[in-house]
Amino acid sequence: MKIKLVQLKTKLSSKNNIEKHLKILSEIKENDNLDIVIFPELSLNGYFLQDLVQEEYFQLDDFKPFLKFSEKFDILLGAVLKENNRFYNSALYFSNGKILHIHRKVFLPNYGMFEEERFFSKGKKIKTFKNKFGKNAVVICEDLWNGKTLSKLSKLNPENIFVLANSPTRGFQNGKILIAEQWYSILQTTSIITKSNVIFINRVGFDDGLGFWGGSAIFQNGQLVYQLPFFDEVQEDIILNKSISNFK
Repeated sequence: MKIKLVQLKTKLSSKNNIEKHLKILSEIKENDNLDIVIFPELSLNGYFLQDLVQEEYFQLDDFKPFLKFSEKFDILLGAVLKENNRFYNSALYFSNGKILHIHRKVFLPNYGMFEEERFFSKGKKIKTFKNKFGKNAVVICEDLWNGKTLSKLSKLNPENIFVLANSPTRGFQNGKILIAEQWYSILQTTSIITKSNVIFINRVGFDDGLGFWGGSAIFQNGQLVYQLPFFDEVQEDIILNKSISNFK
């Protein structure tokens, strides 16, 4: 499985973000032989939308350009999805010209700087879906910080777990970003307990003065086998087999 991790710098503007996504997808060549292109949480919207959620949302008919690209390779991205007059922090998986799977964030953070419960409705549960790469699960950021999620994932037994995040930078000690260390510990534990490939994609850039650290990573068998740089907007193509190798 060859994946492209897109550690994106988003803006609080769906128009700009759509253009950026489509440009990235249009530049992928057939001989790149990509299987999946993965973007972070709310990659089409930006994170700290607050009341803009009611303006900067998407409905299922709005994804036609991505359906077209997904005839060539699969796509996983994040967006505010409006359904039945409710707004969901969602991840959508496109494949073969269709939406194969939608995950609506189940556990919404509502502490400190986070106020997602004010603006989003909760998803109901985490499900798996199958494709040519096996059984897969998608979770969004805070989902993985809740112990119930790890218990659920261990029972679902997916081969691949995709983790989309918008994790702000906070906490520095001895030259390390503390929130990154906490994330990697959770990702490592998830990989060990579920025996799954854990593919983590975080964003970079700023929303409303708050920075995001990137550091997207892949864990296999409890080992950190691939990591993108902190703070840089980058795209990397990676071959995910029994072992990881950077493929440029």
